[in-house]
Amino acid sequence: MVQQGPKREKLIYSIFFREWIFRFSFVLKNLPDLIDTGYYPLFLSATQNKKRMKQVLFVCLGNICRSPSAEAIFNSLIEKSGLEKELQCDSAGILNVHAREPADYRMDQFAQKRGYHLTSISRPVDPHRDFDRFDYIIGMDRENIRDLQAMARNKNDRKKIFRMTDFCMNHKTESVPDPYFGGDAGFELVLDVLEDACAGLMRKFQK
Repeated sequence: MVQQGPKREKLIYSIFFREWIFRFSFVLKNLPDLIDTGYYPLFLSATQNKKRMKQVLFVCLGNICRSPSAEAIFNSLIEKSGLEKELQCDSAGILNVHAREPADYRMDQFAQKRGYHLTSISRPVDPHRDFDRFDYIIGMDRENIRDLQAMARNKNDRKKIFRMTDFCMNHKTESVPDPYFGGDAGFELVLDVLEDACAGLMRKFQK
């Protein structure tokens, strides 16, 4: 005869509780073996990597010169440091006038001379998406910072905003100058400052 009512529910709970106790006891008893066979470290490593993953967004005015260069330089440092599972970066622009365009060909030429390839495609900052996704949103100059502050939705968003040159270790400058209307020296200077700042940023993550 099938038991019904409170007695049946009590029996079900009793069986469930005994099963849970059995499984928990099994894990505790066999934990050393799980560690030795590598299952536990793999699980722990995957969990730690997920927690440590940081996202960085570099921002300039049009996303065709400075921020794509910063992205390429920082990606190079990530690869050299073996931190692909811990760090990711992207770039964007304050304006959308160059949306879906590749990096400025002049900037790309100078970057390639130093071994960097500007592969990003220009896009504007999306406040709702980017402030949720990225941990660091880094502007190239005061105007970028001002515009990002205006886009920020709340205090937590504003805490994510930084100026690129704040991470410089050698260059004493308040901004990464826009080389768009300048000559060759301007593009070289951008790369000099960005290499310095990206190295300082990487050092921050490695501490």
